[in-house]
Amino acid sequence: MGAPGGSRALSGLRRDVPVTDGSPADPGRSLVEAGRRSAELAVRLDLVRRRIAAACQAAGRGASEVTLIAITKTFPASDVRLLSELGVRDVGENRDQEAAPKAAQCAALGPALTWHFVGRLQTNKCASVVSYAHVVHSVDRLRLVQALGTQARRADRRVRCLVQVSLDGDTSRGGAVAQQVPQIADAVAAEPGLLLGGVMAVAPLDSLPAAAFGRLAEIAAAVRAIHPEAAMISAGMSGDLEAAIAAGATHVRVGTALLGGRPALVR
Repeated sequence: MGAPGGSRALSGLRRDVPVTDGSPADPGRSLVEAGRRSAELAVRLDLVRRRIAAACQAAGRGASEVTLIAITKTFPASDVRLLSELGVRDVGENRDQEAAPKAAQCAALGPALTWHFVGRLQTNKCASVVSYAHVVHSVDRLRLVQALGTQARRADRRVRCLVQVSLDGDTSRGGAVAQQVPQIADAVAAEPGLLLGGVMAVAPLDSLPAAAFGRLAEIAAAVRAIHPEAAMISAGMSGDLEAAIAAGATHVRVGTALLGGRPALVR
């Protein structure tokens, strides 16, 4: 792994000058603070990548089969840029009111980043979300499919969508029950402007992750039987990524293990 961003020479620059995005999400950091944060992120990233590699080895899979999505909610855009410098290419957010300005602040990174929207999504936010998100993980109802497709066409974009599955049947927390997944997947595949990517789920708090993700793997296989292109399985977070990888996850969504404890929510 290359040297952390904090190891770069800072000669000729004032080390106490704040580096800020000019947004409420970024408190402003001196160059020294930015260097320290980059070094911290480099260590955390290495540890997460080692966990992913070990989990893949245990499951008889190659580490390249699993994509790490850095969940950067409540962290500033400067952290996104530091992660990009460290080789992270996939970033996830769960609130449009935070994600939209953050994506705009990182626009200079261009195609280096793939933006994932992973939170619950209301139809009135679809126009904003499709303006920056490449992948939406939380598609769980037909009305949302239609709204996303309409806004994607208006923006002349193609957005990849995952069907979010409720593994415990409690749809109040987001996700469609297993019986609804095929219909929603068919609708996404048929909607101009959208691409069916696969499925996503969060392990329920009251069940073992391995069992929950095993169920998700079965649902994913059923979707792929009809839509072979829908190969993505988004599952696993900081505390259960090993169980998700063992069950076939292709994308893991890691926040705390990568970025640390979350600061106060930005509103």
